[in-house]
Formats: sequence, C-alpha cells, structure tokens
Amino acid sequence: MTNAYIYAPETIIKAYSIGVFPMAQSRDDNQIQFYEPLVRGILPINPPHIPRRLLRIMRQTSWQVTINKNFRAVIEGCAEITHSRKDSWINAEIIRLYLALHKMGFAHSFEVWEEAELIGGLYGIRLGSAFFGESMFSRRSNASKMALAHLMARLYYGKFMLLDAQFANDHLRQFGLIEIPKDSFQQHLQAALAKPAEIPLEIAEDIIFDHLAQARTVTS
Repeated sequence: MTNAYIYAPETIIKAYSIGVFPMAQSRDDNQIQFYEPLVRGILPINPPHIPRRLLRIMRQTSWQVTINKNFRAVIEGCAEITHSRKDSWINAEIIRLYLALHKMGFAHSFEVWEEAELIGGLYGIRLGSAFFGESMFSRRSNASKMALAHLMARLYYGKFMLLDAQFANDHLRQFGLIEIPKDSFQQHLQAALAKPAEIPLEIAEDIIFDHLAQARTVTS
C-alpha cells in the first residue's frame, strides 16, 4: 500500500523548529503523525549529569564510540523488534526521511562498537544549538547509555543549549531528565535555534571527558 502522506525532509526540519516531531503508530504503519507533548522531557547539558558508575565503566571498557559512521545501522537498530520490544514507532517512511536528513547534515548518529560489532547507539537531529534525541538501542548492557553520555559530553563541549528527550522514562531520569511545560519548552527551543553550534566531531574523546570532569557533572 502506498503511503498517503509522503513528506519532504524539509517538512521534518520545519516541524522540529516549531516544537513538533514525527512518529508512526507502529513499525508496519505506512503513515506518520506529528506530536507536541503538553509536558516535554529535556536533559540538562550545561552541565550534563552522568552517573559515576557509568563513567567508571566507560574508562574501563574496550568498546569504541564513533559518530556518523553508520547512520543506517543505528536507525535500523532502533527500529528492530526484540524480545522486550514488540513494536516500534519507526516505520519505513521515518527511516527514509532520516536517512535523507543525515545526508543533508541535520541527522547524526552515535555508534558503540565491540570490535567490529555494533552493540548500541542513538540518533537525533541538530538545529542551531538544539539537539533532538530521537531513539537509542542496546545489544549489550550499558551500550546505549554510553552513546548518550558521549552525546551529552560533546553537546556540553560544543556549548549547546538544549537536548530534547521528548518523553520521560526511568532510563533517562538517571541522566537528570526534567519535565517542563510546552510553553517553557518553546522558550528554550527558540533561544537554542537562535544560537549556532556544531557538534565537535574531531575533538579527541579524552579532551571531551577532561572538559566534562572539570565541570563536576557526575551524579552518584
């Protein structure tokens, strides 16, 4: 069945700029809808809050984190059905649109690797100094958390103003997630859109985390 609503990537960018985002009802749905929650979850990044235990794990692990190395594999990993996730809001149209946005430079992925195996990651959209986190996945314990910590650290280093998490959950509350009303989110959003920023892709990981440690941003 042909999708009755084919959107251009530019439409998705416009949606983010006014505070709404697309989702499908299910993985097999051929349409997408746009949402604007009355209460929005955001993650603090000035400074970020990263659990101490996770930082210890990250210092000890041999896992590697890359950025934009395999965007398709990350979004497909976020969409896959597992024993604990029976459905997904990421359908074929979402994948098509975000692959296009990645090629345009708006969508970014963080990948976590165990040698040559992709074991976790996340992806989202960057506009101005706002980053809109879309989804994450994990095939090993703590892999998605590691991707999120790297994202938060680089957004902090790059002087971003807003990390939108859309909805609250226990996983994100470990990173200091707070919920704010829609009107307050709009104020944060417009301020972030007015300020340019770039994710520091070329800065070495040890420099990023030294900068993070100096800010005393870890939580218990």
